[in-house]
Amino acid sequence: MKIDMANNEAASKCGAVSVHEPWDETDEDGTVTFATVQTNLKFVIFVLMTISFHNARTVPFELRYEKNLQFHRFCSVDDKQIHTEYSALRSIVVTNWEETIKMPLNEPAPGKRKSQIQEFVDYYGTAGVQHIALNTSDIISAIRNLKERGMEFLVIPDTYYENLRARLKDAPIKVEEDLNVLQDLKILVDFDDKGYLLQIFTKPMQDRPTLLLEVIQRHNHQGFGAGNFKSLFEAIELDQERRGNLY
Repeated sequence: MKIDMANNEAASKCGAVSVHEPWDETDEDGTVTFATVQTNLKFVIFVLMTISFHNARTVPFELRYEKNLQFHRFCSVDDKQIHTEYSALRSIVVTNWEETIKMPLNEPAPGKRKSQIQEFVDYYGTAGVQHIALNTSDIISAIRNLKERGMEFLVIPDTYYENLRARLKDAPIKVEEDLNVLQDLKILVDFDDKGYLLQIFTKPMQDRPTLLLEVIQRHNHQGFGAGNFKSLFEAIELDQERRGNLY
């Protein structure tokens, strides 16, 4: 990751590893000194696009990816309409031929109140990238490190973990991580009969409810956390209510 010299010094103080000596780039407007630090990022799992009712519906958007980029519909266990008591969304996933690039396409669906998808569109002004999912092989260490550096995450109620423990009692899979640690860090768990995933979402990265990040660790599970959507949406709706936008 290329950054300017001031940010390089700040990043190094926080433990970043430099992988390239500082260098200068000059043009007619002046000179900037850059440096490169390790990202410690394995890969981006997917980029989620939020679509506005006013731009296009989900299916026409899907056809654009199929026609222009040779993408196809990715059959996911999470491919459905999702809702809470107050809000709802429709979601489909498209992917390239090798299925190395995945893009969930979400659009707001009618609900009693404004969904977090519609809130994104209102603040962003159009369709756009709502969140980026990053892969990790050790989500517990990753989240502990991010929290130590000031990253803020959505708060998940303890009742979620009470329900999770009850559901896991009869599940055909076993979660290897300590559930008490997952609860303390507010990491979500979704599972089916073949495996499970761990995921967590940051609060918005900017001063408005637009872009956020997700961190995922997979254990033989290729979904996107549909089993957590209701709990996740309810947590986001609490933040919406605090902002005065859940109406």
